Amino acid sequence: MSENEKALKPEDLTRLFVERANAGDAAGLAALYDEEAVMAYPPGSTTVGREAIRQLWEKVLSNGPRFEPEEPLPTLVFGDIALTSTPPKDGSGARAQVVKRQADGSWLRIIDQPEFRPPTS
Repeated sequence: MSENEKALKPEDLTRLFVERANAGDAAGLAALYDEEAVMAYPPGSTTVGREAIRQLWEKVLSNGPRFEPEEPLPTLVFGDIALTSTPPKDGSGARAQVVKRQADGSWLRIIDQPEFRPPTS
């Protein structure tokens, strides 16, 4: 696992994600996820496990995307589990993550839904 800064509170994960993504650091991004994390990406499928998430981010980051910081919504905490979320700046839906406190007090993502689209009716 990468020796990057750890998330000391759930909200740190969003900031660290943007910093690492913009640095092109796929291993650093994967280090924000639990070994068995589940990410609902690419759209319509899931990516399971830190190594698979690292490989996915390597592919995504090879295209040089830029990520903008998004203001997090209030975090909901229940013991060692928390729900974090951000509304995308483009108003295209929402992002949500379930995160878990680790034995050392840091937080990692265990479930990541990076894109929710509003239903069309």
